[in-house]
Amino acid sequence: GARPAHSGAQPCVTQMNRTGFLCHDRRSCIPASRVCDGVHTCAHGEDEEEALCRDTPQSFPGFLVAHCGDPASWIYSDQKCDGINNCGDCSDELSPVTVCPPCGPGWWRCPSTVFKYCSCIPRSLCRDHVQHCSDWSDEYSCPGP
Repeated sequence: GARPAHSGAQPCVTQMNRTGFLCHDRRSCIPASRVCDGVHTCAHGEDEEEALCRDTPQSFPGFLVAHCGDPASWIYSDQKCDGINNCGDCSDELSPVTVCPPCGPGWWRCPSTVFKYCSCIPRSLCRDHVQHCSDWSDEYSCPGP
């Protein structure tokens, strides 16, 4: 039978240690979230092929997709554990749906009051006289950037 157009799609690991899409040159590894974004990132444009982008995420190879707590929602796999609330319910950042490593350098762990973040906020928001953590630790405990 006909093979799906993405049968040749290969996962790879980007320089940022995230899930990527291997271009046909077998050298370029582009972040998953750059696939089907309307920009030809691979030299030959295979990241924007009609068959791949026709019916996202069903037309995607599985390694590009991560599911949110809401089964109707999905994100690109490289958006999991990036500190940003891509799913809208933080299921891409918090267990039980996702198990992420603790906040990396440059982040402060706290229950965020900001919709954009979940359990970590960028340290650049610490001690800026605005509450970003429900426990106010960003203004009182966090050493700042």
